[in-house]
Amino acid sequence: MRKELEETLAAKSIHPTAVRLIVLDYLTKQEVAVSLTDAEENIGTLDRITLYRTLKTFEEKGLVHSIAEGVKTKYALCGNSCGESGHHDTHIHFYCNRCKETICLPKSRIAEPSLPARFQAQEISLTVKGICNKCNSIALS
Repeated sequence: MRKELEETLAAKSIHPTAVRLIVLDYLTKQEVAVSLTDAEENIGTLDRITLYRTLKTFEEKGLVHSIAEGVKTKYALCGNSCGESGHHDTHIHFYCNRCKETICLPKSRIAEPSLPARFQAQEISLTVKGICNKCNSIALS
């Protein structure tokens, strides 16, 4: 597993330090986007500043993307199309009003908007809010 993590970092031109391997290992095991606080509480051995800098490096290199939720930011792994030149995984994010989790829906693509002349899109984001499949299943039980 460590070799796979190192290869993932190397593919994005990120030097594989012990901290970066720990953070990447944590992120690969997540099914939902996580906040800095979530990561800090679950990893436990890293200080907040080091964790934040690691996530920002991952974001700059196209390994993770951030999802703004009001004052809170969450992070999730990117697809292979992202890199230092930008994030190109234009998919829908789903925020569950019940469990408060944010889920990436990579098969649900966002259409490229038609912009007026001299407008240049740098980032496209769409968050749908509602009740996720897990919470809906619980409600139906």
